[in-house]
Amino acid sequence: MSVVHRLRAGWLLDHLSFINQCGYEICDSLAYPGGVTLRTSVTSEYHATSTFAATSSRDGPRLGDAVEETEGKTAKTRYVFREEFFDITKPHIAAAPEQQLLQGGPEVSLTEIKASSSAEEHREETKSGGEDSVAGVRKQKRKRKCVFNQGELDALEYHTKIRKLIWEGTLHLVQEGLKSGFLHHATTELSCGKNVVPGHIGCGLAELCEMAKQFPAVNDNDHRAVHVLDDETSILEQDLLSCVTENNSNCAKIVVLMGQKYLVPPKSSFLLSDISRLQPLLNYKKKYDVIVIDPPWENKSVKRSNRYSHLSSWQIKQIPVAALAAPDCLIVTWVTNRQKHLRFVKDELYPHWSVKTLAEWHWVKITRSGEFVLPLDSFHKKPYEVLILGRVQGSVKEALRKSEDVLPIPEHKLIVSIPCGLHSHKPPLAAVLAEFIKPDVECLELFARNLQPGWTSWGNEVLKFQHVDYFTVLQNEN
Repeated sequence: MSVVHRLRAGWLLDHLSFINQCGYEICDSLAYPGGVTLRTSVTSEYHATSTFAATSSRDGPRLGDAVEETEGKTAKTRYVFREEFFDITKPHIAAAPEQQLLQGGPEVSLTEIKASSSAEEHREETKSGGEDSVAGVRKQKRKRKCVFNQGELDALEYHTKIRKLIWEGTLHLVQEGLKSGFLHHATTELSCGKNVVPGHIGCGLAELCEMAKQFPAVNDNDHRAVHVLDDETSILEQDLLSCVTENNSNCAKIVVLMGQKYLVPPKSSFLLSDISRLQPLLNYKKKYDVIVIDPPWENKSVKRSNRYSHLSSWQIKQIPVAALAAPDCLIVTWVTNRQKHLRFVKDELYPHWSVKTLAEWHWVKITRSGEFVLPLDSFHKKPYEVLILGRVQGSVKEALRKSEDVLPIPEHKLIVSIPCGLHSHKPPLAAVLAEFIKPDVECLELFARNLQPGWTSWGNEVLKFQHVDYFTVLQNEN
């Protein structure tokens, strides 16, 4: 199970275990035409990071290793996600002792947080100044006057309100993880290998979706809304970009797009498209009981880096949630820590979608030793992200019928996990939401970057983390 521990405060999740329980098992003939299999004598260089993971790549060969012919055998190949991407052994930024989870305390005043933030800003300026002098370059820098603007004050006030909840809840879950052995004290010998996070894997999915705008648009009368995967692995790009793709089988499939291979888990479906080409999803004629949304929020760093596209608040409001949501649908939206975006979701976006805000949860990111990946009171970035949960308002009778035997949504919960080293690979929510929804409901993720069994996923990078190079081969079975 991806839930390692469940307490009143929330859940300690094993993200890696969840991925490896998705059933990435296929026949070799699909992945390697001509009846070839990987030589199992090749060993992996990766180390296991979780004793709770459903599978381990400790002894598995890597993709791309030599192959050998097999005759008269029907072999299956099982893929597991590369464990190195979850090998987060140390915080990204070292925290002062009083801010470390296992040494500090939950009670800190707003004045103390302001002082800590000012000191952090001073350290950053000193560091930058030193780098500039070494390079022999003088740069004009904006000087802080130790005066916070209104947005920063709002963020500090919000952080002060939730800090104790996050500290205490995380501490209890981490202590359980240390007791069970899922987490390890910093003094315990851990893998010392350097994390290797690839800069770019796969084809440019977002760019491909942009190019696909040149294809004729799908209208609401087009009944060819679904492409069902069979034993053929290659799909015409136009087919993949113009309709929902389904894998209805009990095993994984591999699709080839622009010469790149992507794994599709069993019982999953997806649409790869730009936000302006959502019609195939609407033509899919499904109403969803759960919709998880991870919008590409607009912010200054995104604008400067130009690494990925972002949407304005107005564009996000245009998402046709009403056409996709079933009565009493549970809506979960990932939000950055900017108060502007939090207020927008609660005060504008949800009312526009006829969604009533019910709860505010937090995803807390920790290392393998149970420390925050960033200092909790860091001025620039926090070790947590926000989820806003709400329900679509509709027929009272229908809502009462659907709410039978389902627990009410708690106002606050923590989801604590070791984050993936790959940017924007969010933890799975299926297990933590299960007790608040009925079984076998239709679930949808918008702006997804990976696939899940039992879910429909949409996004212009929906296959990003499904690329075979993110996986390694565990074993071959006859």
